[in-house]
Amino acid sequence: MICSRYRLRPAFSLQALMLGFGARRLLTALLQPQPQRWPLQPSRDMRLVQFQAPHLAGPRLGLESGNDRGVIDLNAFDSTLPKTMIEFLEQGEATLSVARRALTASLPTLLRSEVTFLPPVTRPDKVVCVGMNYVDHCKEQNVPVPKEPIIFSKFASSIVGPYDEVVLPPESQEVDWEVELAVIIGKKGKHIKATDAMAHVAGFTVAHDVSARDWQMRRNGKQWLLGKTFDTFCPLGPALVTKDSVPDPHNLKICCRVNGEVVQSSSTSQMVFKTEELIAWVSQFVTLYPGDVFLTGTPPGVGVFRKPPVFLKKGDEVQCEIEELGIIINKVV
Repeated sequence: MICSRYRLRPAFSLQALMLGFGARRLLTALLQPQPQRWPLQPSRDMRLVQFQAPHLAGPRLGLESGNDRGVIDLNAFDSTLPKTMIEFLEQGEATLSVARRALTASLPTLLRSEVTFLPPVTRPDKVVCVGMNYVDHCKEQNVPVPKEPIIFSKFASSIVGPYDEVVLPPESQEVDWEVELAVIIGKKGKHIKATDAMAHVAGFTVAHDVSARDWQMRRNGKQWLLGKTFDTFCPLGPALVTKDSVPDPHNLKICCRVNGEVVQSSSTSQMVFKTEELIAWVSQFVTLYPGDVFLTGTPPGVGVFRKPPVFLKKGDEVQCEIEELGIIINKVV
């Protein structure tokens, strides 16, 4: 299965986490995945990232490049490029063409150990989430497959990076995992037709829809928002993989591991409503903007429906992985 394609480095002591930024960068690098084993085509695959490094001022835009997934500093390649992903996406083809040139220019790369990966998108206008959007997840709960998309939201403040920690809030005792395919909007639109929807997509990434089940299912009038949007409850990354680099986003292996054990394993082919339908549906109600994030639902295997239920605890490590997109690794603290 897809999760077995990665081999993690050894675990580290709590003291290492307290040694400051340099140790944090080292830990981040060592927790990151080994290279993917599926065929790589670095000249074609565009994997946009946001990152920071001690020797560079502020956040930067980059490209993951080559089999070792080093990082090309796009802002060093062209100083006129914006330094945030949303500004980059807002400029459309003009900035994408610069990134394509950088990808084929055989530029030097920064080692993964030299950088800290940020979420591929920060501070989006909205994070749109879809519930009950996998056929096998509906069967897991013994509920009917929805006839229309079930839409809720997370606040943008819940977004963290691909290797950042997930913080257990003291207000919840039932924090759960959910691996999800995330779609990132690249072009503004309203009342978008399904046939035109992919023209509004910038690309795809991996998401972890962390969920406080007690707040989602019993408290706050059983509305889902509060249970979904605690700080750190939306790890994203590692890269925005542009849509032209993903031949079929609805036929990708998707899985989640908790402490090395596979807990979710399915395919995005199980999605009830595909990307085009979701964009058409949601854009009836709201204008979509570059950088908006869609979390498209999770497959079966979440903790709350296990017998007995299983929830995340301090010290756990969650790995969310999607074929062609990569893996995110989050420690629970």
